[in-house]
Amino acid sequence: MGRGVPPSGGEKESLHASLDRHRDVIVWKLQGLGEEQVRRPMTPSGTSLLGIVKHLAAVEYGWFCSTFGREAEPLWFAPEDDFAIGERETTEQIVAFYGRARAAADKVISDLPLDEIGTSWAGRRVSLRWVLIHMIEDTVRHAGHMDILRELIDGATGDHPR
Repeated sequence: MGRGVPPSGGEKESLHASLDRHRDVIVWKLQGLGEEQVRRPMTPSGTSLLGIVKHLAAVEYGWFCSTFGREAEPLWFAPEDDFAIGERETTEQIVAFYGRARAAADKVISDLPLDEIGTSWAGRRVSLRWVLIHMIEDTVRHAGHMDILRELIDGATGDHPR
């Protein structure tokens, strides 16, 4: 799955590699499942595998692009609905949305130094380093959720193909 964290890499390279590794896990968790399975709400709050991917795409655009004044794709949904999957939204559409968000975030990561300061949606001043760490934490947290949901659907577990 993706690239591993280099054992002796620089800080930015290592943080980016860690984020990328877990982003790949997110997409992998959908593989081999049908549309109904990835959309199925699996918790009382309605969490689904596809909803998590949609959420992560939205927050990548928010934390990387909006925070640092870069153009972000306009959302077709209200920000508070980022976990909800609409009737007309497909796996292909959401995975492509996540891919575009990753590419836009990667451009920010590539272009800016770790000490670059931006302003978050809540008005908080944060560095690119902080955003990278935050997005690693958020992505890993949701990868764990997806692991549990996937196990409930078909018994598959883990963070990479066996």
